[in-house]
Amino acid sequence: MSSPTGPASGLPVRMPRPRQPGRHRRPEPLAAPEGAPALVLAVPGTPTAATRGLAEEIVSIARSELPGLDARIGYLDGDDTDFPTLQAVLAYASEERTGRYEQARAAGLDVKEPNGPVAVVVPLLAGPDGSLLRQVRQAVMESKVAADLTDVLGPHPLLAEALHVRLSEAGLARADRARLFTVATAADGIILASVGGEEAVQAAGITGMLLAARLAVPVMAAALDQDGSIASVAEQLRSSGSQQLALAPYLIGPEIDATLIAEAAREAGCAAAEALGPYPAIGKLALAKYTTALGIAQQPQGTPAR
Repeated sequence: MSSPTGPASGLPVRMPRPRQPGRHRRPEPLAAPEGAPALVLAVPGTPTAATRGLAEEIVSIARSELPGLDARIGYLDGDDTDFPTLQAVLAYASEERTGRYEQARAAGLDVKEPNGPVAVVVPLLAGPDGSLLRQVRQAVMESKVAADLTDVLGPHPLLAEALHVRLSEAGLARADRARLFTVATAADGIILASVGGEEAVQAAGITGMLLAARLAVPVMAAALDQDGSIASVAEQLRSSGSQQLALAPYLIGPEIDATLIAEAAREAGCAAAEALGPYPAIGKLALAKYTTALGIAQQPQGTPAR
């Protein structure tokens, strides 16, 4: 029999689990600090509807990772109508911050005059491209707005993951390296195609080593914008024993004409994967550049709070 206050004597009683204190406590979700600078994604290349969709998806990923983030898109070759230029986006962000300050003062609030950067500009580039980076710096200077400029997104292990996924989507690599099965069309040598000359090739090579470790096949970087680079690397891979090659674009997408990827694949005599595009890692890396520039600590998933 049970008493009005619980089970009869001798029976186990289920008690609520106590809240775990200290370092085992569930971490509080991170949010953007109030008044934090805007994250402005600097998008290279000729703007198109597809480019805009890609950029919007990337900033959406960044916003989902950091609630309250003010994320905007500026185009290096924009037209200030459908595709606002980077200069215009920075100028508008500056005007908005000044307007908020003036409104607060007019309302009698005791607020400090804003200082520090208005925005953190993150180039939408997987690797260094001197020409495009000069355009970004020039646009920031011409805006006459206090803005920080970050490095490009790579090299990074997350980009190796993204390349692996794009290759597997094209049937050119196993989707899961842990499973012991084969793909009939899987490549035994990868050409990692970058843009930006020799500096970009060297930087891509770092991510290429990470990709090679994932796929257990040789990976060599080449430059799409250097005559003969793709063909030369294809020959080196075949000379070393690779017979079935694949081309993996080490590119987000907007920075180059997509037809150049198809032409490079024909030059190498192999199939090609898609560019990285709005893969989730791209948004996360853009946000990481932003938080690092501002000194905001992003807590990795699974890290105990203190």
